[in-house]
Formats: sequence, structure tokens, C-alpha cells
Amino acid sequence: MKILHIVAGNLNDGAAKGAYWLHKGLLNANINSKILTNSLDTLNDKSVISITSNNKKLWIKNKIREKIDYYATFFYKNRKNNIFSTGMIGFNFIKTKEYNEADIIHFHWINKGFVNIKDISKIKKPIIWTMRDMWPMTGGCHYSMNCKKYITGCGNCPQLNSHRNKDLSRIILKRKKKYLNKKNIKLVGISKWLSEEASKSALFKNFNIETISNNIDENNFFPINKEQAKKILKIETNKQIILVGAKNLNSYYKGFYKFLNAINKLDKKKYHICFFGKIDDNLAENTGFNYNNFGILNDSISLRLLYSASDVFVAPSIQEAFGKTIAESMSCGTPVACFNSTGPKDIVDHKKNGYLATPHSSKDLAKGIEWILENEKRRQILSLNAREKVLNNYTLEKVASQYIKLYRDILNKK
Repeated sequence: MKILHIVAGNLNDGAAKGAYWLHKGLLNANINSKILTNSLDTLNDKSVISITSNNKKLWIKNKIREKIDYYATFFYKNRKNNIFSTGMIGFNFIKTKEYNEADIIHFHWINKGFVNIKDISKIKKPIIWTMRDMWPMTGGCHYSMNCKKYITGCGNCPQLNSHRNKDLSRIILKRKKKYLNKKNIKLVGISKWLSEEASKSALFKNFNIETISNNIDENNFFPINKEQAKKILKIETNKQIILVGAKNLNSYYKGFYKFLNAINKLDKKKYHICFFGKIDDNLAENTGFNYNNFGILNDSISLRLLYSASDVFVAPSIQEAFGKTIAESMSCGTPVACFNSTGPKDIVDHKKNGYLATPHSSKDLAKGIEWILENEKRRQILSLNAREKVLNNYTLEKVASQYIKLYRDILNKK
């Protein structure tokens, strides 16, 4: 059984990181697994094949495809500053040796001009597509926010700020309908919410959709001594630490403004804030709290230390396919406060390993943060339960075993 994963983006973060962790779990189970990617960094893994590394011409071609995909929205001058992908251009992976050798083609996050949707229709092998955000079912957006037009066929796209029914979003969705065939594609959502939304969509309503959670490398994310972690990170405070972070906290769907509203209701003398990810330092300064801003962290050691040093992790996302940082924090024994919606509601069990706030109430989020922090004995129980939830559900081995069963079922049917 030979599996080829098609993955776009940096394997060290985001959706691609989840795909890479699955790949690691499969290798640990002695499955012949390979990744084909446009990531420059192959993580020194010989089973990761990059189409761009060590070849300047291929790297330039990849960048050109990425720019073409991005500039497809050029004529929508008032569009929102959110990622929007077309799937109209891509690298011809079908010509690669890895494709020819594979028994199953496993798609993950395939955007930024990496895969042309038309090429998927040319595949003569079984396909699994793990949906790592909403893009597979939409007319271009990666999170629809309050828009439900992917259910009816898109058009008048609010993210493009379009007022035409036959706009780019409708063209993209019609093109997906033309080239995506339910007979040879098995869809997997990384949360119940994502699978449910896909089953409602105009594109996938007749597809058979399964849910398999994201996985966490529990060998990289584990609890360490809190005081030792603070010392290594040079966090000089005796206050309780509230942590918030994401690759890009400025992304609207990450809900950072909800977090800022929530902490405005907290006592600034009692708590210390730690931030990680892309954030304007002025925003951190204006909170009025003592704080540390660690910026973008790409290595698991720094993240493990930061999760372990903190008393609560706050994930204020409005929409989230899964919530990888939530599971990472819980794996390090740090309870989480988040909203009771989308992917995170699968991971956090209310008042057992964290707090699920009323969507999307900053007031209740603040209440949840205080509830976790106000009682030391309670927090210790939440911490133990958080780690246990990850070990029981999201380890490399457990998630890989679910995919192995799926692969075997598909090959047996074939």
C-alpha cells in the first residue's frame, strides 16, 4: 500500500503541519507514505519530495502560479483582505514518478496555485481528500463566516464584495462541480462541524463524508515544569499567565478582537498576557496588561515551553476547522477557553478540560478565563483531563490507524 499526500504550504505550520503529522504516524505504522509539496523546507525527511527545493527555475514557476491564483481577484477592488483561492492553475503532479507509484492519492490543503482542480478529474486512482478548511466546498473563500451561499451555489460573494450573481465565486464552484466526481473521491472532515457543513453544500451534498480528527505529535507536545518553562522563556512574573496565539492573529476568523474585548473585563493587576504569532506590538501594548510578545514560533520546543508556562490558553476563533493550537495546548496540560462552535467544540469538553463560552460572547469568554484561573485545585484537574483527552483521541498512532482502515477499505472495494 503506497500513499501519496499532495500538500501545499509550509510543513511546519498551518494545515500542512497536520498533514505532515499524519504522514509521520503512517510511517511509524510501516505504511509506505510520501508527501509531494511545494514547501521549500522538507524537514530533512527523505519521504518528502518538494517541487521547488534546490531548483531555482521550479521555485520561480511555483511563485508565478501562486501570484496568478492570487491576482484572479484583482478586478474586485473592494474585496476583503482574506485568503481567496481559485484552483484554476497548478503543478502537473500526474507526470511525477511518485504519482505513478502510488496506490492512493491523498489530497490535503492544495491551494496557492499548487493543484488545478481540472487535474483531479484526470486521476485514475482512488482519491482521499482531507478537508482542512472550508475551501473544498466553497467558491473560493477558506472560511465563509456568516455567508451560507456555498449551500446554494455561491454568487454575490461578500468576501469579494461582489454584487453580481455570476461572479468569480460562482464560476469557481461550477468548475469544481464539473471536475469533482463522487465515484472516486472519499471526503474526510477534520471535525464534525466541517463534515456537516460539507454535507449541506451544493458541491458535496451527495458525497459520502467521514470525520477523522486532526492529530497531534504527543511526543513533541507534553507537559513540563511551569516554573522551569517560565525561566527558560524569561517570563518574569508571579501573576497567572493568559496565553493567546495563532500564526496570524490579524486574520478576522481568528477572533482576536473578541479576545481583546474579553480581557478588558479582567483585572489587569492579576494576570500577565503572553502572545505568539503575527501581531502588531501596539495592540499588545494597548491592552494595559504586562505582557510578553514571542512573535512567530515555528519550532515545537518554543511552543511546548510557552504552553507549559501558561495557566490558560485562549482560542477566540469565530470559525476553525479543527483547532490545532487548542489540542497542542491541551497536550501540554494547559486548559483552554474557547467558543462553543465549529471545530473547537469537538476538542474541549465544557468544565472538564476547559471552558466553552457562548458563541461569540466576549463577556462569557472572560467569565471562562476567570473560571479556569480562580481555583488552583480545579485547574490541576482540568490540566490532567486535557492531556488525557489528547492521548485518547488525537495521537499520531490513533489517527493514523483510522486512515489505515480507510485506505484498506478503499483498496478492497477497488
